[in-house]
Amino acid sequence: MQKTEMNGQPDILKFETELWADGYSRIIGLDEVGRGCLAGPVVAAGVVLSPDFNIREITDSKLIKSPEHRRRISDRIKSEALWWGIKECSPSEIDEHNILKASLMAMSRCVDACDPQPDYLLIDGNKYLPEIIPHKCIVGGDGKSASIGAASILAKVHRDELMLSLHQLYPWYGWDTNVGYPTNKHYEGLLEYGITELHRKSFSLRTNKVLRTGPREGNQA
Repeated sequence: MQKTEMNGQPDILKFETELWADGYSRIIGLDEVGRGCLAGPVVAAGVVLSPDFNIREITDSKLIKSPEHRRRISDRIKSEALWWGIKECSPSEIDEHNILKASLMAMSRCVDACDPQPDYLLIDGNKYLPEIIPHKCIVGGDGKSASIGAASILAKVHRDELMLSLHQLYPWYGWDTNVGYPTNKHYEGLLEYGITELHRKSFSLRTNKVLRTGPREGNQA
């Protein structure tokens, strides 16, 4: 797909501008984070922008390395967007439905929560749940659409801060740095302490051991 270039940079409002010109006014960008994690929820966000939205720092949240920078942009998005929302699917829901369906369910919950209802959906990726609202899936959309990029930033900031708070309860898995993703520290914690209720049991956790003590109560008996 060709992208309009401005000063050598992709026009990140290209999709929204074309849809606004076609008469759509409530375009919601949707993205999720946390699909590859071993623990914690998958988190989706939805953002509706106005035509005069002007935060040039919007891009794929993974490209913004500083958590403080992401948080500042997240705060601006929340204050300047026409609407925004963040929804989750829990580890138990992920285990019940599988991670792809849970990710789509979390995005669908954002759509359901949007008030007034959106009239067009811009979705990161190549799949979405059946939806009567017109929509477009965009692979790599968080770097091509301002609405999707904004959603990716809100979702990542929310989930990272959630996992940091959960690390205070379960400090053995390194969630303060890996935010639930597979790392040596995470697997070492699983092998030594076991699986918590926050882990996705349908994922490969490399152990069947279950944490026998409560949060921050030390080693298992």
